[in-house]
Amino acid sequence: MFRSQNRILGYLLPIALAVLFIPAHVSAQKAIEAVVYAPPMVSLTSDTSVVNACSDTQVHLHAGASSRDGNPIRYRWSTTAGRIDGNGSDVIWDVSGLAAGVYKASIDIEMGNTDASCNAFSSTTVVVKSCPPPPTCPNVEIICPTNIVIDQPLTFASNVSTTTTGIEPIYNWSISAGTIIEGQGTPTIKVDTNGLAGQTVKATLSIDGYPMDCSASCAVSIPIPQAKCRKFDEFPAISRNDEKARLDNYAVELQSDPQSTAYIVIHPGRTGTPADIHKHTSRVVDYLVNSRDLDVRRLVTLVGETRDDLMVELWSCPQGATPPKP
Repeated sequence: MFRSQNRILGYLLPIALAVLFIPAHVSAQKAIEAVVYAPPMVSLTSDTSVVNACSDTQVHLHAGASSRDGNPIRYRWSTTAGRIDGNGSDVIWDVSGLAAGVYKASIDIEMGNTDASCNAFSSTTVVVKSCPPPPTCPNVEIICPTNIVIDQPLTFASNVSTTTTGIEPIYNWSISAGTIIEGQGTPTIKVDTNGLAGQTVKATLSIDGYPMDCSASCAVSIPIPQAKCRKFDEFPAISRNDEKARLDNYAVELQSDPQSTAYIVIHPGRTGTPADIHKHTSRVVDYLVNSRDLDVRRLVTLVGETRDDLMVELWSCPQGATPPKP
């Protein structure tokens, strides 16, 4: 009988111990779970992923962090280059002065209390592009006109090359004399030069649209009309009074241009003699000098070709003109 009772107790004792152990184990497990922290979460965003080294110098960073348990969060920022301005969840990444390349910014958050702490980490990159090359003036060549004719229009053409990409050249012409009658705003202009004989016309082409002066100039001289001698009068052997009347008009012509020269050409007649030539020459010169007060140095006498009858030619030659051929 006692053996049966002992056997029953042997079966029941382990069961009783198990029942007593289970509540204690559950309570311990709950205690452990009460001090375990939920992991923090963090995301890192930036307002741009590409910046220009010349114009963009700041990147705005935002760390979206959360703590499920409401523990305080500490932010630790770092970069591979540049400088972080500020602290907390929103900062500015100063990338001024960086060379072209790829750079990384990182955020490491830490939270916890006196019992434990947890960390989370995130990062982002930004591409710094090099500065575009500064614009440079194009090659500006002005083609000057040739074969210039007095009082005729001049044509100035241009050749503009190696312009900067993205800049549309604007043609702006200016001239020192005359009037642009065609082509302003185009590579070629036509200039009216009426009345500009003896003057210089300078054309300047400015290529607008660039942050600097991009211009070229070309100048041409308008020739002065070639001075030419003019036959003022001619007459045969006439009476002395008629001859004086002709010479009076001739003297007025010469006095109107003090720089001119008088050429008196005597064409002898076929039946004439050298004395006839001398007589008419002396008579004309004497009247012009002594009666009309002309400087004898302005008078030149020539003997021309023989004609059927004696003929006197009176020429007026401005300064620089080619003398008449007798």
